[in-house]
Amino acid sequence: MAETWSSVCLHCVDIVRSVPTYILLGSLLASIVGVFVLLYAFLYAVAPEPRKPFTEEKKYRALAKDGSITEPQPLPCWQDALDSGRQNKIAGLAMEKADLFMSVVVPAYNEEERLGGMLEEAVNFLEHSYGALAEQNGRLVQTKVRQRKGQTNGHATQAGPVKGWEILIVSDGSTDRTEETAFAFARDHQLSPHPKGYAGPWTPHSREGVHIPPGTIRVVSLTKNRGKGGAVTHGMRHVRGQYVVFADADGASKFDDLEKLVTACQGIEDVEGRAVAVGSRAHMVGSEAVVKGDPNGQQRSKLRNFLMHSFHLILWLLTPPQTAMIKDTQCGFKLFSRASLPYIIPYMHSEGWIFDVEMLMLAEFAKIPVAEVPVGWREVKGSKLNVIWDSLGMAWGLAVLRAAWGLGVYRTT
Repeated sequence: MAETWSSVCLHCVDIVRSVPTYILLGSLLASIVGVFVLLYAFLYAVAPEPRKPFTEEKKYRALAKDGSITEPQPLPCWQDALDSGRQNKIAGLAMEKADLFMSVVVPAYNEEERLGGMLEEAVNFLEHSYGALAEQNGRLVQTKVRQRKGQTNGHATQAGPVKGWEILIVSDGSTDRTEETAFAFARDHQLSPHPKGYAGPWTPHSREGVHIPPGTIRVVSLTKNRGKGGAVTHGMRHVRGQYVVFADADGASKFDDLEKLVTACQGIEDVEGRAVAVGSRAHMVGSEAVVKGDPNGQQRSKLRNFLMHSFHLILWLLTPPQTAMIKDTQCGFKLFSRASLPYIIPYMHSEGWIFDVEMLMLAEFAKIPVAEVPVGWREVKGSKLNVIWDSLGMAWGLAVLRAAWGLGVYRTT
């Protein structure tokens, strides 16, 4: 039997030897091309492609001065303006100027229970830092000095507003009272002489809230659920701020640490004013801080820490070098300068949990400086993340994402 197989193998070798070399090389090349075409076609079929927004999703509602909910109003869209200018071949096209200093994008899917506390902590910081109260406590003056002097990178910080803020709550197809909660919060903080304070992850004891200007909280309703990445990207297309931060609706990240992100972002801006500051929980891995206030937090945090390390290994293998160096890509607290948005947002594809990594990869492709900044973070009950299945989905999404960029299925121009 062994002799039979040996003779067959020798016969095959003789046949191959009889084939001209150019035919063998041609066959090998055709096989390689065929595999590449099949792989490209597979990626083209499975790579996520974001849906275009519906007409009604490009509008917002807010509260008027009398506390009534406004009719849907058109959202400003810097991306539409840029796209229109490119189509019309307008020379010297530039990003629309900012109308205020800070925009906050809050993706929210069925967050009626947690949204109030997050908003309380956010508006308290924003109004004291960039609102009417900022001029009283001197913080606005410090912001002006930073913008006038620039930072140690030797580049002038991009000129823009030094006060004013907005919050865009992107209700991602919510079926509960998320939007009603947002409007009730805004109404009370606009009209009441003593606004009700909401307890949050970082302020467990409620206290009187701050007054906010009319229209500072805008609610955008997505007709169909898109996922966290889709909601964040949609909101960031419609911001008016010089700086833009997206923050999770659960308030797990300490909102007061936004000041750290702003300082870091201004410190690394390039000559075009582009920079990204990434909030990071990596310094907290293994600490007791992540479990305070949650009796079930110890087990959950150990699992999250394990998944963080595992996911970081996958990132190190699949992402470009600068992105791979970031220790915590998934913290829902990231700040972008306005000038960086046109290099990132128009080219986003991921609408699920992996969108953070795509943002950072796009920033690296565009050579935008990125700083990782330690921020406070606490475990908050009610997470919609399934740590097992969603982690597997993120690993698969990252592999598809990296291959799609590598093979040219996605493009940055």
